[in-house]
Amino acid sequence: MISGGEQTHDSSVVDQVGENIIHHVSNSDIQHPIVHLPHIFGIDMSVTKHVLMLWIVAVLVSVAIIIPIRKYLRQGKGQPSGLANGIESVVQFIRDSIVAPNVGPKWVNTWTPLILTFFFFILFSNAIGMVPIFDVLGVFNRFVLGVPSSDSHNFINGILHGGVTATGNFNVTAALATITFFTIIIAGTKAHGFIQHWKNLAPHGLAWPIYIILIPIEIIGMFVRPFALTMRLAANMTGGHIAILAILSFMAIFADIFQNVLIGVGMAVVSIPMAVAINGLEIIVVIVQAYVFTLLSAVFIGMAINVQH
Repeated sequence: MISGGEQTHDSSVVDQVGENIIHHVSNSDIQHPIVHLPHIFGIDMSVTKHVLMLWIVAVLVSVAIIIPIRKYLRQGKGQPSGLANGIESVVQFIRDSIVAPNVGPKWVNTWTPLILTFFFFILFSNAIGMVPIFDVLGVFNRFVLGVPSSDSHNFINGILHGGVTATGNFNVTAALATITFFTIIIAGTKAHGFIQHWKNLAPHGLAWPIYIILIPIEIIGMFVRPFALTMRLAANMTGGHIAILAILSFMAIFADIFQNVLIGVGMAVVSIPMAVAINGLEIIVVIVQAYVFTLLSAVFIGMAINVQH
């Protein structure tokens, strides 16, 4: 950016595009929290957009999953119907196709609830990120209520900072992966005992010099697994949104480069169908990433229970 307000059109548009993309995929920063709260032990407890989305997802999961199941359990008999029937199909698939083959029949009922919680929570978090809730509010605020976007005191303008996909936040996926990390230790301890679980990290009966190399590798592997879970989920959920915004930005970039609005309109013919196609791909990614996270979590837990070297 050139000081004094003098800048080229190219750098202006490109800079705005980059800032706009970061603006839509990142968490709301400390200057733009949804709710300001005081610091506790030096930690800012203000509610950011991703925290708000986690709360919303928790409520949606409770309404869509827990309430229908509780209603069915109260009936006490008969086949589930409606939403409960669909939930039963998903639960049976995850239990029989993901959890049971990895942890074994003895532990399937122990760890299926955790894997199901992962699946539904991640699925809802991913899916709600595809819904332009705050973008619609911004359009309504700007063109219906007539509030300028520069009005920093307006509440709706204050909640437009940051993206809505909580699973695109590495802090969120790291928290989920941390749960998996400690679950692996707990599962191994329940199956073999605390001491034997740690002995199972390395195969038995090898020459002692091999353990000098093998034990550090196994310890590093313990932390690589949750790290891989963290990076895979967050990167996939962020990458799709960045790609969509970047493609839609072609219209503004080319219109500015050629100083012709018609060029931008022409790019819309290419950009919009491409963005729609990526949105369709993102719908698949939403489901696949929830499945992959739960599958890998079940695999890692099963490796601690069924020790095979």
